[in-house]
Amino acid sequence: MIEKNVGGADRKGRALLAIVLTVVAVTALQRGNRGTGIVAGLAALGFGFNATTCFCGLNAALGVDTTDGE
Repeated sequence: MIEKNVGGADRKGRALLAIVLTVVAVTALQRGNRGTGIVAGLAALGFGFNATTCFCGLNAALGVDTTDGE
């Protein structure tokens, strides 16, 4: 079981970033800018994963916990 280490405003911020980066990715791909689209899409997937699972590997490695005991 993965221990949750993302919560509160941090989780909401990551979800918002995932949405914004998805829009950037789609727009970039529609304009033929594949590099930007792929990078933005991968970043959106990462932030979306963090927001959905409440887990961030970087937070775990650095010992950061933003759940406030949730």
